[in-house]
Amino acid sequence: MASESKLHVVIFPWLAFGHMIPFLDLSKFIAQKGHKVSFISTPRNIKRLPKLPPNLAPLINLVDLPLPRIHNLPEHAEATIDVCAEDVVFLKKAFDGLENDFSRFLENSSADWVIYDFAPHWLPPIASKLGISCAFFSIFSAWLIAFTGRSASMMIDGSDPRKSPEDFTVPPEWVPFPTNLAYRQYETNWIQSAIENTDSGFSDVYRLGSAIMGCDVILIRDCNELEPAWLKLFEELYQKPVIPVGLMPPSVKDSGDEKDEKWVSIRNWLESKTKGSVVYVALGSEVTLSQNDVTELALGLELSGLPFIWALRKPPGSTESDSVELPHGFLERIKGRGLVWTSWVPQLRILSHDSIGGFLTHCGCSSTVEGLMFGHPLIMLPFFVGQGLNALVLVEKKVGIQIQRNEEDGSFTRNSVAESLILVMAENEGRIYREKAKGLSELLFTDNNGEDRYLNQFAEYLESHGRLHKS
Repeated sequence: MASESKLHVVIFPWLAFGHMIPFLDLSKFIAQKGHKVSFISTPRNIKRLPKLPPNLAPLINLVDLPLPRIHNLPEHAEATIDVCAEDVVFLKKAFDGLENDFSRFLENSSADWVIYDFAPHWLPPIASKLGISCAFFSIFSAWLIAFTGRSASMMIDGSDPRKSPEDFTVPPEWVPFPTNLAYRQYETNWIQSAIENTDSGFSDVYRLGSAIMGCDVILIRDCNELEPAWLKLFEELYQKPVIPVGLMPPSVKDSGDEKDEKWVSIRNWLESKTKGSVVYVALGSEVTLSQNDVTELALGLELSGLPFIWALRKPPGSTESDSVELPHGFLERIKGRGLVWTSWVPQLRILSHDSIGGFLTHCGCSSTVEGLMFGHPLIMLPFFVGQGLNALVLVEKKVGIQIQRNEEDGSFTRNSVAESLILVMAENEGRIYREKAKGLSELLFTDNNGEDRYLNQFAEYLESHGRLHKS
């Protein structure tokens, strides 16, 4: 396509803000190239998205499609943060109900590309019938998808040779290089639930396989500097062009108003602490902690003796009856040394502050990128499918350690929390983790041209492989 010809790109993420925000960031970059974008989600989600930059807003059309109401889905629930983990299957079923409205939109859109997430297994045939080029955008790492299956057809037809939970506790036979990538015993129920059919009608693995099978190209939030062997294997396994778009690090200046009262209060507290002494604790917006998890984590933070700031959010879809409580007297005992924040926090601004010296994280994709951006060593406590594998790769790179857990049920103790924190934050013992984290940060983020290079290559691919180039 000639450079003066502008594309119309339709963007369709899954209904989770950990997906919607990277998809929106990709939309902004496409708009920066002068192309038109239609970003599609549901009405409530559209209203909750960050404001678009004024210079890009005319090129990005935020399109809301009403989410069908189905039995068992709470009223007004339109994203994973609105429901408890058990109800996400009903959100997926409602999401599938967008098929007809989405199809009608595409029919009238004159779109050149549609870039979609793992969930809409029904989308590729619609786009193919209309002659629209398809790109699957994976916010998941190459190692996670390569671990999940040898091929897209294996994911779709369920022919994975791994049948028992124990089969997932060793690296897959199709990985040709040495790796420790495998699930712990307590994590196998996570992958089993992703493989099995659910009340949504389709398993996550079936959805992922369909997304890969039906696309013309795979876009992935990854880069060769982080894990070249896995990206190469990823392309070999799935026999599709794979275009890394880089890690897409966010901008601190876009992370909320610097004069916001919450941030000013947190910043004042941070500035009372010694440089590099504070642990930032955040387990994402979608992790549901049990009462025992909260108790042991709190008492572990107390036992460590370290200064900390803990972003403690209510579980998704929780009610007052579901709420968990901090240990009796905890807030009084840690007063001055620890800060517990129970509402939204400006995570990027906190991580960028000089007082932060470590990050206790669930190893979600976005949080991992944000922690490494600032060269912080990681204390890792994963809870969901991909997070455990992310943690293993990062432990292998020595940028932090994983909190020890019971191999059978995944429980952890206050002692294991405290010991991990003390080890990583200690002046001598923790030096290796700080040095490795800083080194990886410099490799991945110091050269901004690296990110620009990936995104420019992505834009060039879209411009030269859209529907007008199909013959």
